[in-house]
Amino acid sequence: MTRKLLKTTASALAITFAFSATGALAQDMPSKEEMWKMIQQQQEQIKKLEAIVGVTTQKVEETAVKVAETEKKVEATGAALDNVAVTASAGSTSATTIGGYTELHYNGGDADQIDLHRFVLFLGHEFNDNIRFFSELEVEHSIAGEGQVGEVELEQAYVEMDLNENTRVSVGQILIPVGILNETHEPPTFYGVERNNVEKNIVPATWWEAGVKLSGNLTESFSYDLMMHSGLDTTGAGYKIRSGRQKVGKAPWKNTAFTARASWQAMPGVEFAGTFQYQDDITQSGGLDQSASATLFEAHANVERAVSDNGTFGLRALFAQWNVNADQADLLGRDTQRGWYIEPSYKITLDDQNAVGFFARYSVWDNEAGDSIDSAYKQTNFGVNYWPHKNVVLKMDYQVDSFASESKEDNRLNLGVGLYF
Repeated sequence: MTRKLLKTTASALAITFAFSATGALAQDMPSKEEMWKMIQQQQEQIKKLEAIVGVTTQKVEETAVKVAETEKKVEATGAALDNVAVTASAGSTSATTIGGYTELHYNGGDADQIDLHRFVLFLGHEFNDNIRFFSELEVEHSIAGEGQVGEVELEQAYVEMDLNENTRVSVGQILIPVGILNETHEPPTFYGVERNNVEKNIVPATWWEAGVKLSGNLTESFSYDLMMHSGLDTTGAGYKIRSGRQKVGKAPWKNTAFTARASWQAMPGVEFAGTFQYQDDITQSGGLDQSASATLFEAHANVERAVSDNGTFGLRALFAQWNVNADQADLLGRDTQRGWYIEPSYKITLDDQNAVGFFARYSVWDNEAGDSIDSAYKQTNFGVNYWPHKNVVLKMDYQVDSFASESKEDNRLNLGVGLYF
């Protein structure tokens, strides 16, 4: 740009000089001194012009640099704002989570009733990569309060912390690591309208306690859980296991229980697991019943294997038994309480969203297996689940009872709908 201005100036001067020379021809020629003076004046003018052009060029270049720097700052600010927006979005969607499930049941037969059995809300929060919180609040039978059929329960509320890549510890109110359904009981995850009676009356699901749990993986296929927690209190319940759940509501903790579980993933879709629990007194040392130590042993297999492009074979089998050491429990036949069930199934995937599954289940349980009287409950269920979405299920099954007391038999049709999110 400077060179162009100089060339233009030189041309102008040449033209001026030519006109001056032409005029001089018509008049008297200037002297040498006058010519030299004119040249010096013209050189000074050229220097002034160069200075002006140089300053202008420098200012233009500086302005261009400032504009470029400003553009970079604007771009950097925009990128920073984008990053902030992404971080905030990630925090709002992953740091705190909410979910839940619900199930509505119709039971025929002697019951002949409809019941919003459960409405459950999950609330969790991830404090950082190593510390997280889980909770589960449940309303049973739709309406709770004095004189009402339902109740409100807090099933879980605990903090989980990673000790290392393979080990974590949980502290708070936690579901006991036992059985198939106790920890995973959302309606789309199991067959049948109602939960099976073996895990309801013997295990007894859903069962939670307050305590500390250590969990980890020894290998890719072998995991374990060790838990020290509050225990059962069967005082006044005649050593009936399900009635001994305290649900951590101002619960006496005079006797600690210990639970250990080992789980083996033999291959994808095939799990074998066993749980052992010991409590030195399931009456919490005082009350109407004689103190009694108790042990629980539970073992199960849970299989879900693809056998074709759209077909999956399933099999659940479980055995559980309590041994209660007390003279009064022995007299009642409740020194031994056991149950088992087997449940084959076949699921057909219709498309990406829809599936239908068929199952049959045979269950036997007896909370008075220690006596010589036939007091076992036997039940056969068979039916169908239809999933219009993997998290939504419609259920139908027929229940056939075979109890020692015919008055307790209740053959019936069960219908249900459930979902979780």
